[in-house]
Amino acid sequence: MKQYPATSPYNLQPEILQNFQLPTTITIYDSTLRDGEQMPHVSFTPPQKQHIAQYLDDIGIPEIEAGFPAISKQEQTTIKTIVANKNHAHILVLSRLRHQDIDAARQTDADLILLFIATSPLHLKYKLHLTQDEIKQQLISCLDYANAHGITPSFSSEDSTRTPLPFLEELIQLAEQLGVQRIGLTDTVGCATPQTIQYLFNHIHQKTSLPLSAHLHNDFGLALINALTALSAGATHICATINGWGERAGNVPLEQLIFALQILYNKNLNIDTTKLKHLSELVASYANHSIPLQAPFVGDNIFSHESGIHVAAILENPQTYEPIPPELVGNTRNIVLGKHTGRHLIAHLLQTQNISPDTALVDRLTHEIKAMGERNQNLTIDDFTHLIKKMQLTEP
Repeated sequence: MKQYPATSPYNLQPEILQNFQLPTTITIYDSTLRDGEQMPHVSFTPPQKQHIAQYLDDIGIPEIEAGFPAISKQEQTTIKTIVANKNHAHILVLSRLRHQDIDAARQTDADLILLFIATSPLHLKYKLHLTQDEIKQQLISCLDYANAHGITPSFSSEDSTRTPLPFLEELIQLAEQLGVQRIGLTDTVGCATPQTIQYLFNHIHQKTSLPLSAHLHNDFGLALINALTALSAGATHICATINGWGERAGNVPLEQLIFALQILYNKNLNIDTTKLKHLSELVASYANHSIPLQAPFVGDNIFSHESGIHVAAILENPQTYEPIPPELVGNTRNIVLGKHTGRHLIAHLLQTQNISPDTALVDRLTHEIKAMGERNQNLTIDDFTHLIKKMQLTEP
């Protein structure tokens, strides 16, 4: 089978990207160990969290959100172990605007504490039962406390996309005055359109000189496009999780974000993508969840082909029906024989086994394989070999 050509243009005309500029440096921070673990029925053991963190570090993920230290002493100890064993990644931890949360975070020796508080009217009224002025006072108190302990945290508003802009601006300006090192905006229930994200991040980018991060959920299936939009509008840091896992519909899928940036937008992230399939499977096994067959890049169906027309083209050039080579993500190509299999593939497979693809044999095999496919009996290449032997033995 022919291989991919050395270069591959994904956008037909260079001018397509002229009005879609991405930052020179993009930082992905993975939150599998924090938001990913908040997926219902998922809880990683300390050794599992350490293994996942080490794997993320080894493949070149620059920042890892390792957990929420305030939830338990064990969580603090696990994160501290992750910090002690890191190689290159910066380790991030989450903290509410509470002094005791900051103390718990300090115990982990993490590189950055992500301070957050909900800011939308819905959350203020029904979750926090606080006024806007009380939120501002909490922010001042906690940032003063952090500064007094030599900590320079980031500040994120939860539910940013449902927060009135004037209040959001007030909090960001206050946080900047009090010395935070970056600002985070979140689409907590994944309800923002790309146009909303474009407007929000562009607006806030003009109001602050600090780096902006985006934490986006996938409730409307818009997390990935919203991540790309946020980057085009001023964000430099994007949160993602392995397999896109997290609360409800999850987050920006790490593997999809990486390939969108590297392949479609030609951004060099210095990440070893060849291990992403294995990482996806590792996390799935730890979480006791299966990976959907159709999951982009890491699903088992992504490089599987049955349609006769498709397979014939793939035999000439795999790029016809594959956007990337499977080995680039650590996946494998799989040719499936079944209801949609064509004569071209049968003839090709016979030739690979040094069997003359005469018309009668090709017709007979094609008929048999299609009949099996109609009965929902798909064949692998090994199955095909056994079928040939069986049919050759029974030929008159």
